[in-house]
Amino acid sequence: MRKLAYVTAILIVVIGISSFAPPSYKMARLKYNGGGDWYGDRTALINLIKFCNQNLKTSFEPEEDVVEVGSEQLFNYPFVFMTGHGNVIFSDQEASNLRKYLTGGGFLHIDDNYGLDQFIRPQMKKVFPELDFVELPVNYAIYHQKYDFPAGLPKIHEHDGKRAQGFGLIYKGRLVCFYTYECDLGNGWEDYGTYAGDTQESRLKALKMGANLVQYIFTK
Repeated sequence: MRKLAYVTAILIVVIGISSFAPPSYKMARLKYNGGGDWYGDRTALINLIKFCNQNLKTSFEPEEDVVEVGSEQLFNYPFVFMTGHGNVIFSDQEASNLRKYLTGGGFLHIDDNYGLDQFIRPQMKKVFPELDFVELPVNYAIYHQKYDFPAGLPKIHEHDGKRAQGFGLIYKGRLVCFYTYECDLGNGWEDYGTYAGDTQESRLKALKMGANLVQYIFTK
């Protein structure tokens, strides 16, 4: 847990407790087994990093890292992003490692890129058998950071035409995992024009919501 404690110390510096310039740190993408496309939304994190550095004055390095679920390197990252369309399988060791990361102060954002839902829910149940995803109300703090989303999670892509929902796993009062469903937030972070029908307005909404996630974990 010393590595995660070090990450926590970095975050304290970032939010202004120290007058010294914060050290740089990285966002990471979660690589998982099962055949699902963990590598989807290829430009998403790079663009979110740039947006946060410009608008939140964070000091993320410009490139993302890739980290495996069962790796001890997981503890080096304050923010880990997971996406995909298909199958996900966590081994017992991977589920245990992810649990230690999340209960020790880490944060996981899972973004359903369409089709992930049926696979990720049972795998996260391996990680937290005692917890269920709960829909976060529109007044939850994650929607009211630098940017205000009074109606909750923005709808970025159509998917099945259902409303966008933000679910959370809350461990001992702390949000450890935020799961965006029927939203496709990560697609909204990608380079403009990557998807037909994208607008600058929807892309900006997605980036602002992503920045809220980052600011939330820095101040909680």
